[in-house]
Amino acid sequence: MKTLTLKNKFQTNATLLPNDFIDHYMADANGEFVKVYLFLLRHLDDPCSSITISTIADCLNNTEKDILRAFRYWESAGLLTVVRDSDDKITGLELRRTSFSRKESAPGSAAEAPESGHAVSSENKAVPLDAFRAQKELKSLFFIAEQYLGKTLTRTDVDTITYFYGTLHMSADLIEYLIETCVENGHKSMHYIQKVAFSWTEEGIRTVSQAKEQSMLYSRSCYTVLNAFGIKNRGPAASELTYIKKWSEEYGFSSEIIQEACRRTISATHQPSFEYADTILSRWHQNGVKHLADITALDDAYQKEKSAGRTASRPRASVKNMNNFERRSYDMDALEEQLLNSN
Repeated sequence: MKTLTLKNKFQTNATLLPNDFIDHYMADANGEFVKVYLFLLRHLDDPCSSITISTIADCLNNTEKDILRAFRYWESAGLLTVVRDSDDKITGLELRRTSFSRKESAPGSAAEAPESGHAVSSENKAVPLDAFRAQKELKSLFFIAEQYLGKTLTRTDVDTITYFYGTLHMSADLIEYLIETCVENGHKSMHYIQKVAFSWTEEGIRTVSQAKEQSMLYSRSCYTVLNAFGIKNRGPAASELTYIKKWSEEYGFSSEIIQEACRRTISATHQPSFEYADTILSRWHQNGVKHLADITALDDAYQKEKSAGRTASRPRASVKNMNNFERRSYDMDALEEQLLNSN
């Protein structure tokens, strides 16, 4: 049988994607980041291409912050060099070959690593991940997430979990606890789970034990207030949560003190009122209350001051009455003289 000869009779308007990118980078990257990389690759050799961060965001239906996060990710992965001016504004981008290709290149070639003088923020450096271990842990996370959420993960769900793992550098155990905690609190939305993940990252929570400690503090504070107000079958609203965090974190009040303020609020208003309770707790904070005994001391001082005020008002009332009596008294001698003269 003769060997077939293939000939190309047409020109293809195509973008060449390195196999190393697919084999070693794509699996660990967030899907939105991959889209940004492909978009840059598409316009790399286009002499008529003039793009901005805003243009990329519009074309990919992302925000400019999303595009900048993608730049930082690919920069830390070694596939992109971001050129900045003296004001740290981005003026250009340089796509580089994959690190696996660089290892095979001769020293001094154009495929060498970026110059050592190019500074990359330590917070943006990607944690080196063994590809096999990463894929195994992600696969396990996808299965666990489907069990908790009770559904098959969408492409967006998969990308979000991958983002937690590869970009936020959350461990597999921490991501599993994150999903478990959110679902147990009645939140199965991946958008909500993502907000909690961002919050944990900002607060420096890196381990399950740290997350459990923070979660216990949050749950205890919220339960104390909602239970004291008689609020059942719902969590705190955003404005209510702001008050709870203020009382427990900013003021540093214990659950017992917050509960006492809620009890007094119900006694005075006969209904839940976070504003009224905040007035009480703010006054206690100004008076340096730290324990329940301090509240009792404030109450005693108020009652003594109130009693002293009442006692001080009594002599004034007696003098007034005596003055009234004296003004109404009669001069008996004058009356007797008047009667004598009339006769």
